[in-house]
Amino acid sequence: MSFAEIARILDERNAKHVVLLCHHNADPDAICSAYALSSLIRQCKPQITVEIGAAQGISRLSKHILKNLPIRVETEPKIEKADVIILVDTNTVQQLDNLAENVKASKAPLIVVDHHAAHPETEKMARLCITDENVSSTCEIVYNFYRQMGVKVGENEAKALFLGIAFDTRHFVLANSSTLKIIAELVDIGVNALEALAMLALPMDFSERVARLKACKRAKLFKIGEWIVALSHVSAYQASAARAIIDLGAHVAVVAGQKNDSLEISLRCTKEFHEKTGIHLGRDIAKPLGEYLRGMGGGHATAAGVNGYGELEAGLKKCWKLLKERIGQT
Repeated sequence: MSFAEIARILDERNAKHVVLLCHHNADPDAICSAYALSSLIRQCKPQITVEIGAAQGISRLSKHILKNLPIRVETEPKIEKADVIILVDTNTVQQLDNLAENVKASKAPLIVVDHHAAHPETEKMARLCITDENVSSTCEIVYNFYRQMGVKVGENEAKALFLGIAFDTRHFVLANSSTLKIIAELVDIGVNALEALAMLALPMDFSERVARLKACKRAKLFKIGEWIVALSHVSAYQASAARAIIDLGAHVAVVAGQKNDSLEISLRCTKEFHEKTGIHLGRDIAKPLGEYLRGMGGGHATAAGVNGYGELEAGLKKCWKLLKERIGQT
C-alpha cells in the first residue's frame, strides 16, 4: 500500500477539496500524522485544499502541541464539500462521533490510513485502506509516504512526525528498530529531540490528580495466575487513571466512567502481560466489549478504549469476564 494509490484516487476525482478526519479527542499521533499528510498532499497536488477535522475537538496534550506547530484543526470540517475523505489514525467511522453521519451520507470516496486494522464495517465503506499493525504509529506510515514519493520532509512536518511517534511509543519504550531509524532520520532533518520531548510533558492539573487518586482508592483487585487485574471507576481522566494504576503495580487496569447512559472505559496493561499472554487489548477485549455495550472499542495491544451505553458495573463485569476467558486460554 502506498501514497501513489491515494494520489490515483485524488486524480480520478479531480479533487479540489480533501478532508482529513481524526478520531474524537484526537491525540498527538492523530493530529501530527494528519498535518504531515496534508502537507504531502499539498506538495504533490498544489491545486488541492486540505482541511483537518477532529470530532469533538482534540486532547489537552494535542492543544499544547498546537502552540508550537502551525496545525489548524476544525471541529466542524466541510465534509459536504469534500471530493475525498481520509480517516487518519481512525479505524472506524464510529470514532468520528457527531461527524459520522455526515461521512456516511457523503458520496466522496473514503480512505483509511491507520496503524490499526480497519473495522469490518468501515472497511466495506472505504475505497482504500492503508493499514499496518506492525508499525508503532500512523506518523510512521505517513513518513514512509514521503519516502515513497521522494519528497523532502520539512522541519515542522519532521517535528510533528517525531512527536506523534514519541507519543504512541511512550517515548520510544515500544519502538522497534525501524521506528528508531526513522527517529534518527527526523533528528538529522533538524528536530531537537530534547525540546520536542519536553512538549509532550504536560503538567498534571488538580482535577487529573484527584481522578487518579480516586481511581486507585476505588480499585478492586483480582489475581489470575501470576497476573493482577484492577477494575475501577472515575468520572473523568479514565486513561490517565488506568496508567497510574499500572505504574503502581497492576498488570492490567480497567477504568470506567459514566455520563448519563454513556459509558467510557480505558484499558491498559504492561508489555510483559501482552507478550506472555498474547492478549491484544484492542482486538481481544475492547472490540467485543464495545459491541456488547452497543458502541465501539479498539486500540493498541497494551492500550485501548471503549465507548458505549449501559451501566458502569455491567460494563466492568463484562470486561472482567472477557479478560478471565482470554487469560484462561493462555
